[in-house]
Amino acid sequence: MEVIDLKKMIEFHPDKISRQMLSDKPEMRIALMCLNPGQKLEPHKAPLRLLMYCVEGKGTFIVGDETVEADEKTCILCEPMVLHGFSADKGEKLVVMAVVTPAEEA
Repeated sequence: MEVIDLKKMIEFHPDKISRQMLSDKPEMRIALMCLNPGQKLEPHKAPLRLLMYCVEGKGTFIVGDETVEADEKTCILCEPMVLHGFSADKGEKLVVMAVVTPAEEA
């Protein structure tokens, strides 16, 4: 068993997004990203299944052609190779935990 205390992992950088890998295994990767107001993760695609979990704050999440304003304790799911990203554009800090797993081979 492994326990990760997210409260101890949260840290912010003034000039860039803080990114920490919480777990990096072939079957599941978990990253914690901390954004100051105005920072953003540019939309991009990846061949992985993704869960974005808003741990703290508020922000705008992009999945495909849709945008969602989300706050604490909101999960947003994204299928493989779909454009996704998020921004701390609500005047407050944003903490997002991203969980990625491989997409099943068809």
